[in-house]
Amino acid sequence: GLEDFSISRDVKQLSWGVPVPGDDTQVMYVWFDALTNYISTLGWPEDKDGNFKKFWEEGKTLQVAGKDQVRFQSIMWQAMLMSADIKTTDKIFYHGFITSDGQRMSKSTGNVISPFELVEKYGTEATRLLLLKHIHPIEDTDVTWERLDEWYTADLVNGLGNITSRILKLSEDYSSSTHIEEVEIGKADDGFRFDLALNTIWMFISELDEDITKKEPFKVVKEDKEKGKELITSHVKELGRIAKLIRPYLPETSEKIITAIKENKKPKNLFPRLD
Repeated sequence: GLEDFSISRDVKQLSWGVPVPGDDTQVMYVWFDALTNYISTLGWPEDKDGNFKKFWEEGKTLQVAGKDQVRFQSIMWQAMLMSADIKTTDKIFYHGFITSDGQRMSKSTGNVISPFELVEKYGTEATRLLLLKHIHPIEDTDVTWERLDEWYTADLVNGLGNITSRILKLSEDYSSSTHIEEVEIGKADDGFRFDLALNTIWMFISELDEDITKKEPFKVVKEDKEKGKELITSHVKELGRIAKLIRPYLPETSEKIITAIKENKKPKNLFPRLD
């Protein structure tokens, strides 16, 4: 309620607390100026460059906030917009929290995992993949360096990176360049379940790996060259399809794989092993 925040004319500053009875107190929302950044960053109220009209008034607005912000984002901010005759937010997405060893991250606890450290250790592409694939968009997720290392090694080093090297080494040695077919890339649904989309793609990677193990093109090509080349070509095509599917998440890696397929040359290790 309004009793939760106040501004005193005497102290000239916003503060939490119960308003003191009397004429010297005005009630005001403490984060008023913070929330207006949503529209002031677009140029509101002057809107000299037309960004507010383009993105807020005529576009589809999406707010992303933590699950503890419902009151402020869905009630306070929307009421502020309505009072100013401004269109309310079209959609608000509330995400879960990231914990570490079952505790909230804090400097005092010493369990903070910095995004800069993630990028330094795994690289930008791998960091993006780890966060989108393994961090639940709605529920809380517990993250540790040990888990991150396991995910990186399993998904990228032994997963996508290894299968790319195996297939393109065979293609370089025994086959020729392969045409990459276009694939339909679906849009993220309203639930923002990037983790489910990536789990599906990694299922394709796992199935491709199993198919190679089962059919053994590396043996077949030595006994029946044409049959072996057919197997290798089919695996290269599936790798190309996977490369197209990962483009929204791993754009640089996708391009490296596609280029390697076109050149029919095994690329350098996409994801180096951890020391």
